[in-house]
Amino acid sequence: MMTAQQVEEIALSLPGAGKGQHFDVTDFRVGNKIFCTLPKPGRMGIRLAPDEQAALLAEDPGTFSPASGAWGAKGWTQVVLDTADPGQLRELITDAWRRLAPKKLLQQLDEA
Repeated sequence: MMTAQQVEEIALSLPGAGKGQHFDVTDFRVGNKIFCTLPKPGRMGIRLAPDEQAALLAEDPGTFSPASGAWGAKGWTQVVLDTADPGQLRELITDAWRRLAPKKLLQQLDEA
């Protein structure tokens, strides 16, 4: 089980990550690119690779679902925080950040 506060702590612990907001949704960005969101209580949105999304949907459809419309087709995935595994979610948030972070920040994380 995860909380929105834990998601925020994980996201903001990554180098260069910042908290923002768009359309009344809290988001977390690196290099002004969004890697995860907190769209409503008990839910998180995360930017995954489409193949990673497909694996998670097959593995745990009660916890993971595609975002609606074209966003879901691009890999954006909704996560039910109450049923999410904290270790897995930490890894997914870090992986989402890694796909968008500049090399300098990747190096900074790897050296830490």
